[in-house]
Amino acid sequence: MLTGFPCPGCGITKSLVYFYQGDLYKSISYHILGPFVIAFCAVTIVVLVTELITKKEYFTALLYNRKLAYILAVFLGVYHFIRLVLFVRNNSFDDILHQSIWF
Repeated sequence: MLTGFPCPGCGITKSLVYFYQGDLYKSISYHILGPFVIAFCAVTIVVLVTELITKKEYFTALLYNRKLAYILAVFLGVYHFIRLVLFVRNNSFDDILHQSIWF
């Protein structure tokens, strides 16, 4: 809100709404990670229920994998940079200022 630029997570909620409505194209156009959030939540619920039933841990090593965390962070950074470039190209400076808290 300070700058008028979107944050890295902007659009995920709209992406989830359009995914629930069955419009995958609009869902991905708002944020590419929206459908993956839903898939991750579904898989996490299944894994946690399975771990509770079997009393074994299956994905602990994967969840605490530093390499995977760095890969996801770099992906999100690159994706956000691309979104910012497209945002600046599609909006004028006045539009960006009016989206900030300063106007």
